[in-house]
Amino acid sequence: MYDHPISSAPNYTRPALVMALVNLISLFFVVWALFGFGHALILGVVLNLILDNWGARRARRD
Repeated sequence: MYDHPISSAPNYTRPALVMALVNLISLFFVVWALFGFGHALILGVVLNLILDNWGARRARRD
């Protein structure tokens, strides 16, 4: 029962990123349907600024 070597875990980064994109697109459609295109556009710009800031902080730290 314990004679099998422990192998490395599979890399699920790409599927996780694809599902995050699917969820983000569905979020934009829901915001667009409920509040209009302007609010979805503002949400996209705000998320872009947050992610750019986060990426710049990580680049400075490394």
